[in-house]
Amino acid sequence: MKHDFAGIGMTSARTRTRMVERLRQQGIRNEEVLGVMGNTPRHIFIDEALSHRAYDDVSLPIGLGQTISQPYIVARMVELAVGAARRDKVLEVGTGCGYQTVVLAQLFKTVYSVERIAQLLDRARTRLRELRLTNTRLRHGDGFIGIAEAAPFDAIVMAAAPTYVPDALLQQLAVGGRMVFPIGNTEQELRIIERTEDSYVESKLEKVRFVPMLPGLA
Repeated sequence: MKHDFAGIGMTSARTRTRMVERLRQQGIRNEEVLGVMGNTPRHIFIDEALSHRAYDDVSLPIGLGQTISQPYIVARMVELAVGAARRDKVLEVGTGCGYQTVVLAQLFKTVYSVERIAQLLDRARTRLRELRLTNTRLRHGDGFIGIAEAAPFDAIVMAAAPTYVPDALLQQLAVGGRMVFPIGNTEQELRIIERTEDSYVESKLEKVRFVPMLPGLA
């Protein structure tokens, strides 16, 4: 799972170090997650015209009405996900540009990722090939349905906000597993659902802003 992407592209080590320090100040505590965030070349997932802003704490457009989440929210969600009982399989709902996929791939044994927009998925596949990642399984599909045949997942991380919790995804969560997701319409919040032997325990965390999660394929 350990990869060294430090030499990729034109980014300076100082820029990434500054980002990691800022994540620490924002409350990210897991050193493994911080190390992976510092190691992952965020600039290669962003349009060249915006790449100078790659390590700023902002979400940026990646085309087709989608965005790459700000580094803090990626680190926050991933930190919550790695607190699951196991780190064998994770399902990412919304591959997007593939940045969070790469972060997860350095912390989980296998990443399954589903994206409804074919054009975005093709771009993400190309980037993951460039980075020579072999533990990611990408699929063009509907995030509300998940990937039942690969379940159960130790963690499910959703990169878009539904207005309700998809039942199919709850079913695909392993006992001891964690689902980390934004929910809501105009007012959104980050939540976590943990599956126990006999129930699901939901916690509300903080206010967030994500693109809406849509059904079907595009």
